[in-house]
Amino acid sequence: MMLPLSQKLLRVAVLISGGGTTLKNLIDKKNAKQVPIDIVLVISSTAKAGGLRFAEEAGIPAIVVPFKDYPSEREFSEVIFDHCRKSEVDYVLMGGFLKRLVIPKEFELRVLNIHPALIPAFCGHGYYGRRVHEAVLQFGAKVSGCTVHFADNEYDHGPIILQRAVPVYENDTPETLAARVFAEECEAYPEALRLLAANRIRVTGRRVRILPEVAPGLAMP
Repeated sequence: MMLPLSQKLLRVAVLISGGGTTLKNLIDKKNAKQVPIDIVLVISSTAKAGGLRFAEEAGIPAIVVPFKDYPSEREFSEVIFDHCRKSEVDYVLMGGFLKRLVIPKEFELRVLNIHPALIPAFCGHGYYGRRVHEAVLQFGAKVSGCTVHFADNEYDHGPIILQRAVPVYENDTPETLAARVFAEECEAYPEALRLLAANRIRVTGRRVRILPEVAPGLAMP
């Protein structure tokens, strides 16, 4: 879908730790004017992250903040959020970021994550990438999918913005299931960002309410 010309652009930082497929999807959607974001910064937890090449190709400033260089998660997180402050970002987007963040008060409900399963199933510390899909198949689940949520100080735990489901087939492998889930991830993250840009999200505790679209000029509740 094409965005209306009046759509607000969100300044975002994208955090990565690996291949950067989520970052690449967001860059492609942005270039196609299908998601209202300006990616102003990419931060990687390792210099070995393959996704750094996507930032370089797109001309996006990228910074490496090696987790191993800091004595605690808090100090590691402070450096990351300091970079986000300097870049004046509206939101921080995790895209395959494998480290837990300690989120400052000012960034609460401003950090998003996408997880390749239907939270609260198959999530938490140690559930990432191929491990998630292996666990789904080993358990015999009939449905999987992806979840976009606000991140808090626990793994895969914050309020859920939206979820998309996919069937699990008897002949699935972790790779075939991962591909089906990732296809939904590619649509779910942009959808959540469009809702944020349109000011259609309200959060009460763990409950996220999606407001209906309104005509231009009308006030939001």
